[in-house]
Amino acid sequence: MPERTFRYGIEHECAMLRADGTFADFTAVSFEELQAVVDALPADPADYPQLRIGDQGIKHKRWYVEGYERFDERGGLLRCDPKGIEVRTRIHTSVEEATDALAADLALLDVVAARSGLATTTIAFNPLRSHYRVDPPLNDWERSHRTGSPEERTAHLHMVTYGPDLNLSCADLDAEALVDVGRKLTHYSPWLVPLSFSSPFRDGRPWGGLSARTQLRTGARPAVLVFLGPDDAQVPADPSLTQPARLAAEVGRIEFKAFDACPGQVLYGELLSLLTGLVLDDTLPGRRTTPDGPLHREVAERGLADPDVHATTGELLRAAAAALAGRDADLARLESLRGRWERRECPAVAMLAEHAAGRPVAGLPGASVPG
Repeated sequence: MPERTFRYGIEHECAMLRADGTFADFTAVSFEELQAVVDALPADPADYPQLRIGDQGIKHKRWYVEGYERFDERGGLLRCDPKGIEVRTRIHTSVEEATDALAADLALLDVVAARSGLATTTIAFNPLRSHYRVDPPLNDWERSHRTGSPEERTAHLHMVTYGPDLNLSCADLDAEALVDVGRKLTHYSPWLVPLSFSSPFRDGRPWGGLSARTQLRTGARPAVLVFLGPDDAQVPADPSLTQPARLAAEVGRIEFKAFDACPGQVLYGELLSLLTGLVLDDTLPGRRTTPDGPLHREVAERGLADPDVHATTGELLRAAAAALAGRDADLARLESLRGRWERRECPAVAMLAEHAAGRPVAGLPGASVPG
């Protein structure tokens, strides 16, 4: 049987720091400051038509300011409150190409941002503020616009969270098969996401768990989105499981949205290989149309330290490895990920250790350490 062909892309949300190490969120940096950084980065016409520009024209490059847009009563853009800068890759034919592209674009972003006294950092939840206040309240046009889909209705939640969209597509999957994959990944999301947890802080201190992002977000917002063609039937769900593709390049895309933001690109590569194996797998029975919010909130506290969670994540790693037989590069990445699983390792554990040692973490000053 010939090897199935996959394509990959990564969208990574960067939180921002000032030169003094303070966190630069919507209360401490302007859209214009971040847009000036984006303006200084190169444009590449070859990025299109693979990348979507969006209705307001903000997404003109591989880098763009991510935020919450405000409109007047006629739908004219008034302002955009920024949360950070998103970096997105083109579509690539291998995991290695996608992660290398992201690494190069993040490195360039750091160089350009430094000229403006800014730097990127990786954390999955605003360490200082748990909520974004919509101020002033939405007007009539905005209320109509923001109730057009479950994702628009909950868009304010993303202003305090940072994460990736890990995108993959597999040749020869029809709409029915794509939806089935989306439902499978949605079902198993609670046992996948602990490998990525990186949000152990909220409101200026450790909150007692490992993923404030998962606790707040997943359930209200999707774990997975599947992009279907114009003639394919959409699945009614809240939050959404499917969406009509906005570009031809999006048709067939499986977008896993529930991981926390990951430091470095190595872990993203490992997670993409895990998702590849789960797409290829034909043994796992679980299916859900919407994510299990209560279960995600439970998992967000202890992650892989919970014996039952650890065991189920291990079963998923084994199923993915069996499905990846013959795909040596994917298997090597999965073996590295298995090592993290065996050590019950995720970025949040290291972040908490750094904080406890008195060192600053992602804009949060280090804790006082007894002498």
